[in-house]
This record gives sequence, C-alpha cells and structure tokens, in this order.
Amino acid sequence: MTEVIVLNGGSSSGKSGIVRCLQSVLPDPWLALGTDTLVDAMPASMRASDAGIEFAPDGEVIVGPEFRTLEAAWVEGVAAMARAGARVIVDEVFLDGADSQRRWRKALRDVRVLWVGVRCDGAVAAGREVARGDRIIGMAASQADVVHRGVVYDLEVDTTHAESMECARAIAARVG
Repeated sequence: MTEVIVLNGGSSSGKSGIVRCLQSVLPDPWLALGTDTLVDAMPASMRASDAGIEFAPDGEVIVGPEFRTLEAAWVEGVAAMARAGARVIVDEVFLDGADSQRRWRKALRDVRVLWVGVRCDGAVAAGREVARGDRIIGMAASQADVVHRGVVYDLEVDTTHAESMECARAIAARVG
C-alpha cells in the first residue's frame, strides 16, 4: 500500500490543485504537506537571507545552508509521519532535480512511495503565475524543466491541457 505520494513540478504547474483533488478521491485521509508549508513555517528573517531562502526578482530561488538544515529535518519529519501511519501527499519542487529526489529517497527508504512528475508547458505555467498574482514572475518558466532533470518517476501527468481532477484520478489509480 502506498504511504507517500510525492508530486514534483515547477511553480504554477498545478500540483496544489491535484493535491486537493487527490484528497477528495482517495478513500482514506491523506495529509497534504509541501515546500510552501516548510517556507511558511520558517522565520521571516530566513525568507530574505543568504543562509535561508531568497527569491530573486527574475524568479530564481536561491537556498542557503540554514535552509538546507531545516529542509533535511523537514524531510525526515515527513518520513517519520508516514512511518507512524499517516498517509502523506508531498507537494514539492525539486530545485536540484535528481539530487533533491536522492535526499527524499534516503529519508523515505523504508516507506512505499509513488513518485509523480507534474509537468506543464513553461508558457502555460507562466500564464498561470501571472493570473495567481502571488508568485514572482519568472519562477514558473525557470522551474518548468529544471525540476525534472534526472528525476525518475512512477507516473507523469501533464497539466498543460489536463484538469487537476483528471490528473488526480490517474494518480489515484496507481495508489496501491
């Protein structure tokens, strides 16, 4: 039985919408956690610091050593929740591509994981980013491809033309 679903995709690719739909179609309760949850939990001082996380005017995301330390604890904490019996959907952005997945794989080594790539054409994601109004312009385009480099998935969905519910149903069909 799948214990963790990791959704990886760039900003504005549609991950959060898929997560909400998954929670409604999966028969058991699943917690939704993600990188935004981690960033929101950090002190404000770390959101504009070389050691924490910075959002450049062009949309580039730069992370420092203090962020990496908290991120490592976060990943281990998510894994511990899964081991304790919580089913978890992770809404993630693998800024380091395969290296990011490696960190998650290490923490989730004894947990059954469904790895899902959430793709979206960069121009479409950029349009969503503008419509949202809560993201730095350029983030979606800069992340659309880089987050998938070297990452291995069990399933990929593409939200360029597919709705969140359609993607969620495809993912739910793979949850054992």
